[in-house]
Amino acid sequence: MEAPPYLLDREPGAQIAVAVGGPVVAGIICGIVLGINGPAYTVLTLLLVIGGIAGGYEHPNADEGAVRGLCSGLVFGTMIVATSAVSGMDPQASLPHPPGFLPIVTGIITLCLGALGGWLRSRHDRKQQRQKPAHA
Repeated sequence: MEAPPYLLDREPGAQIAVAVGGPVVAGIICGIVLGINGPAYTVLTLLLVIGGIAGGYEHPNADEGAVRGLCSGLVFGTMIVATSAVSGMDPQASLPHPPGFLPIVTGIITLCLGALGGWLRSRHDRKQQRQKPAHA
């Protein structure tokens, strides 16, 4: 199975769109949903766990995946808090107190998810290398 390209092998605009734009858009959507429906917000954030692992998978090892996860999680959590504050809607799910602590929580969680994704990618790449036929 072919793995996606590494983040740093993409064009600079694509790197920014994927690494920054993704967490920004996801955070804004979650921030809006937070003010509408608590259970939907919880389900949505749990589904985005896949995105944290996928982001890490675009890196050659767990260390780089962890850095990507941390940065993405900080952006994601910040956008949830900012969107919730700007919307004026009351949060329908529990947030850490104070709400500004949410980016730290999401950063730590996604650091772990990104590391997992990077580890899975390094494992995949090693397996692919072992399966390549040796050329004489």
